[in-house]
Amino acid sequence: MAGYEFPEPADRRRVADPAAFTPEPAEDDRTTQDPAFRHGVVVGFDGSMSSERALAYAVGMAKRSGSGLIIVHVANRLPTTVWAGCEPPALVDVPDHRTEVLGLELACAEHLSDVPWVLLERGGDICHELEEVGREYEADAIVVGTTTGLLGRLFGSVSGRLARRAQRPVVVIP
Repeated sequence: MAGYEFPEPADRRRVADPAAFTPEPAEDDRTTQDPAFRHGVVVGFDGSMSSERALAYAVGMAKRSGSGLIIVHVANRLPTTVWAGCEPPALVDVPDHRTEVLGLELACAEHLSDVPWVLLERGGDICHELEEVGREYEADAIVVGTTTGLLGRLFGSVSGRLARRAQRPVVVIP
């Protein structure tokens, strides 16, 4: 017989055919999530007036769809060149206590009492992080406020960059 031969056991019971063995599927490496947040609404929030309006719209959208609300605050990351004057554009984490303050404000907000919500803190590029959270939660939409001011005009707004690169609908609230 070609290949491997499997000896019979001493008690003459049939040995299981290894070809018939199907391995159990590997566990998904994503964190387990509450089903209420799967296919939810992701909203970028930093406490500005624009993000407050985006949050209000996202709350209504989550209520109408019967899903959860994933509120994302992207913490500040500053290049090390600011402090060390070095060449490589390395990023360092800067402690951002703003997320804790935002979480307390959101916990006291009455308009969030009708919908399940969670606040996530991320660090890095805002567009990338919002899209990543949307992918992780298989979000139905991402809601953001418009960027106002000179920096948004010079470097491009978060909402514009996100609308161009996102893989899911992006709602921009003025």
